[in-house]
Amino acid sequence: MEDIKTTAWPDLGKEGWITLLALAAIVVHLILRFGFPQSRFIELPLWIGLAGAIPLLTDLAHNLWRREFGSDLLAGVSIVTAVILGELLVAVIVVLLLSGGALLERLASRRATAVLDALARRVPTQAHRLHNGDLQDVSVSEIAVGDHLIVFPHETCPVDGVVIEGQGSMDEAYLTGEPYQIAKAPGSTVISGAINGEAALTIETSRLAVDSRYASIVKVVEMSEQAQPRVRRIGDRLGAWYLPLAMAVAIVAALAGGGSERFLAVVVVATPCPLLIAIPVALIGGISLAARRGVVVRRPDMFEQVGDCRTLILDKTGTLTYGKPTLTSVLPASGFTESEVLAAAASLERFSRHPLAAPILAAAKQHDLQLLPVEEVSEKPGEGLRDRVNGREVLITGRGKLEVVPPELPPVAAGLECLVLLDRRYAGCLRFRDTPRPESRPFVGHLGARHGIDRVVLLSGDREAEVRYLADSVGIQEMHAGQSPEQKLAFVRHAVREAKTIFVGDGINDAPALLAVTVGIALGIRSDVTAEAADAVIMDASLRLVDELMHIARHSRRILLQSAIGGMALSLVGMGFAAVGLLSPIAGAIAQEVIDLLAVLNASRAALAPRRLTDF
Repeated sequence: MEDIKTTAWPDLGKEGWITLLALAAIVVHLILRFGFPQSRFIELPLWIGLAGAIPLLTDLAHNLWRREFGSDLLAGVSIVTAVILGELLVAVIVVLLLSGGALLERLASRRATAVLDALARRVPTQAHRLHNGDLQDVSVSEIAVGDHLIVFPHETCPVDGVVIEGQGSMDEAYLTGEPYQIAKAPGSTVISGAINGEAALTIETSRLAVDSRYASIVKVVEMSEQAQPRVRRIGDRLGAWYLPLAMAVAIVAALAGGGSERFLAVVVVATPCPLLIAIPVALIGGISLAARRGVVVRRPDMFEQVGDCRTLILDKTGTLTYGKPTLTSVLPASGFTESEVLAAAASLERFSRHPLAAPILAAAKQHDLQLLPVEEVSEKPGEGLRDRVNGREVLITGRGKLEVVPPELPPVAAGLECLVLLDRRYAGCLRFRDTPRPESRPFVGHLGARHGIDRVVLLSGDREAEVRYLADSVGIQEMHAGQSPEQKLAFVRHAVREAKTIFVGDGINDAPALLAVTVGIALGIRSDVTAEAADAVIMDASLRLVDELMHIARHSRRILLQSAIGGMALSLVGMGFAAVGLLSPIAGAIAQEVIDLLAVLNASRAALAPRRLTDF
């Protein structure tokens, strides 16, 4: 029964309950007025409905004190004036319009959870500590530097540390920007927030939880969330000139002989409901259209900002690339062939969990190479992968493990590599890259002509050689490599000061930048933290959908402006009739309702897809 009780009332928020109260007050008043005209309680429902005006007027007074003159200020003037003149029905109708618009805006802007809540859910609160041979579950806050912890398969690493026992791999892509599973063995460092692979690892803590890498990202997110850029909404910009104009017309009408009733009629018909209602309706329509295309819009006012953005910043891993390494070249030494080197490596790597094993095996399969029999696999920490394959000794290792550097060894290049030795002779070098998405180059190339983007930046935590290679591949002139979350945040803040900016990323390390930018777009759903930080989430990681979102934003904004400006123009005509006495306050309220209906009908077109949603 308790569960039913706690979920019985919907979460409408303050605006929702005020809207329902005002609507009920109007309905009951009309029933009493026309059904029981002699009743003494005809106006009682209206006074009850006006109770909802108190929090609305309090908010407006607070904004006025802070010198924030929004489009809803005129509605507040209408309510106060109507009450003073005894036009209670007019006042409640304006309350209904004001709270209804706020409710629509709230429904459009609702978020499931906050970014910091998502971060808190992801980091473990307990750890498995070894103490005198016993395994104890303790709070992360109790862990001290030097403690020995066990991280079980698929768990999130609770603290920064060093592996002292076990071999496996960890996914650090969300935190570092590196696109690969990172192999772990005794002596390897591990960072909090990384996701463990298939093998349990014993680690020694090197930092307290509060000083860990993950904790530092949480702090950066907090700083970023507190300093989110403030953008001036279209409704407020339009209301900035509409409000004084409407008040001037009302005052002139009153002073010209119309008195207070004519002042109220002008103010009521001037109530900026096309701004208060049509704009949220257009935004909800755009959200609906985006959702049908596989895009979740989390902050609707991004539709108002995308068209003004002149800088676009792109993350590398998982955004312009797939985030998975592929074998790009086999460089055999003199006396060896590509097939010989690749077949030997694939025969051995099929028994390894090393992150480069999969692309080696995929390349061998693509070339129809036959895997050779092996005798006994050895993968000692720091020595590489070793075995005898078809009677020959095979060693797969890195260039840093070679005692003598062979003269045929190619120079260091961007990306990852491993070396193959056959019978202790250098046989060849295998090189890997994170594959760029095929749409990356055309997407980057069309941004200036189609979307007015003047500056495209590649911002990555990866190595400079790799980032430079990708930038050249996709046609980006400006790139910055080796960027930590703190550095990304600083770069984005500086960019936003120069021009409105879009940021596209996919990892937890991108969350601070996504919060600080004008419009943040998360590509894919790899991380709930990133999704919470972003203004929009592309469910299926695709740059084509980013382009569609930009077109949907432009489409929604165009219809939004049509509805708002068109509705205001009709209101100006109505103000003219009210100013010369052709509309009473009640007639003005009815005329305003008709104007609202027309504006809303036009705004609802935002849910209809235009003929083209992408142009590259």
